[in-house]
Amino acid sequence: MGKDSTANKGKTKDAGKGKAAASEEKGGKGKGKAGKDELGTCTYVKARHILCEKQGKINEAYKKLKEGWLDSGDKVPPAEFAKLAAEYSECPSGKKGGDLGWFPRGKMAGPFQEVAFNTPPGVLSAPFKSTHGYHIILAEGRKN
Repeated sequence: MGKDSTANKGKTKDAGKGKAAASEEKGGKGKGKAGKDELGTCTYVKARHILCEKQGKINEAYKKLKEGWLDSGDKVPPAEFAKLAAEYSECPSGKKGGDLGWFPRGKMAGPFQEVAFNTPPGVLSAPFKSTHGYHIILAEGRKN
């Protein structure tokens, strides 16, 4: 009996590890949630954005970024994003390549802040709508 209980203890430990590993591999639930929590807890974000009044225009800009970079698995370089921001953005920041610099939590409106603070550095957000229009955000950094 002692042998069986020892074997079961080992299996129970391994089974627990296997479930966690399987969870991370399937949907990244365990890892993804921790990553999201980590992203959501920073105090400042550095970002660029493109703002358009019309959804069709933001989708066109996103399509150019997607075809040029994302489809090949690359991250969009800030310089390339800046070129498109200067061309497409209707925000005054478009003249500066969409650069918003560093901003603290609470400075930006609801959906914009949510996306900016939950997009990992170097990653491009999908187009989304805010009270100001349609945006794409390129997160460049985060700090506390």
